[in-house]
Amino acid sequence: MTTLLRTTAFLLTILLTSAFLPTRLLKSLFEQAEQQTRLMLREVGTVTQPAGKPALVSPRTLTADGSLQAVPARDWTSGFFPGELWYLYEYTGKAEWADQARQFTARLESEKTNAGTHDMGFKLYCSYGNGYRLTRDPAYKTVLVEAARTLAKRFKPTAGIIRSWDHHKEQWQCPVIIDNMMNLELLFAATRLTGDSSFYKMAVSHAQMTLKNHYRPDNSSYHVVDYDTLTGQVLKKNTHQGFNDESAWARGQAWGLYGFTLCYRETKDPAFLKQAQAIARYMLDHPRMPADLVPYYDFDAPGIPNEPRDVSAAAIMASAFYELSTYVPGSAYRTKADQVITNLAKTYASPIRQNHGFLLLHSTGAKTFERDVPLIYADYYYLEALLRAKKLGEKKALF
Repeated sequence: MTTLLRTTAFLLTILLTSAFLPTRLLKSLFEQAEQQTRLMLREVGTVTQPAGKPALVSPRTLTADGSLQAVPARDWTSGFFPGELWYLYEYTGKAEWADQARQFTARLESEKTNAGTHDMGFKLYCSYGNGYRLTRDPAYKTVLVEAARTLAKRFKPTAGIIRSWDHHKEQWQCPVIIDNMMNLELLFAATRLTGDSSFYKMAVSHAQMTLKNHYRPDNSSYHVVDYDTLTGQVLKKNTHQGFNDESAWARGQAWGLYGFTLCYRETKDPAFLKQAQAIARYMLDHPRMPADLVPYYDFDAPGIPNEPRDVSAAAIMASAFYELSTYVPGSAYRTKADQVITNLAKTYASPIRQNHGFLLLHSTGAKTFERDVPLIYADYYYLEALLRAKKLGEKKALF
């Protein structure tokens, strides 16, 4: 065992009797992340580019044979690795990470005019948004505003929502997925950057309609809600990536938790805070939430406890809990987030110099694909959560 791993193991043991994540543990976990990310950079550099097809610009996961799978800019996950690089720069202040972040961020600029997707926030806010926050580069601001204008084209005024998918037209007329709550952050940012309140109003409308139509009485969420754009009426409710239509897909619950928390941050509407807390209760109090707070891919998967976990859902949940703790004084959200991060670091982290540089293992993309694999967005929200823990430990504002 390396000195770094021995130190981390010792600090994780100490944490069991500590109130919050120790500074030394955060430092150790970021050092591990740096080692793994340097490996990832080498691995990405060896990916064979396809002839006559869009360039592969960012890592996403591992294939069935254990090879690194990279994706083009149009893939919804393309912005997470640039975002990771920005987070490493934010923590360390090292020029090497800023340089790499700029290079990988630049690969996504073409997406600012891609009106065929709702994933503009995932792709361009995680990359250019973090880059602008840390550098104030005016070119990044320009990209963000154009991306928000592109996303705004997908807003359907009668239904009051932003269309998600354009595929499966034989199945849905105008599908909205719970994941889309995450892309609202780009619209809120665009209003701050331009003074144009239309972006803000679209984001609020989408959040309000999601609150109205996506949630069941127990505060679990459907994955997909289909709208009639002429009348605004709901046509059907489904769960596409979870076990079945009436099940609670774990990452969908985490997207909603995070999304309504950020909507409260931007609007201070108490309805959004109330919903974030309701989702938190649903997840934390669920009888099938494991003791380590790393959920199975679906709370209703029939084979529990022999179903795959979803580390990505846990990382998203932890990051959201850190923020939510700042809005609910005296709550247990920060403690729960610390527990998640501790368990991820102890049990679900990749060994150093393995798995092509991914940080975490055992995520699940959906019921039928990317089962029990590393996923780049799990790593992104893990680093984001670590940074939030650091700021809270230093009694600094998160935003």
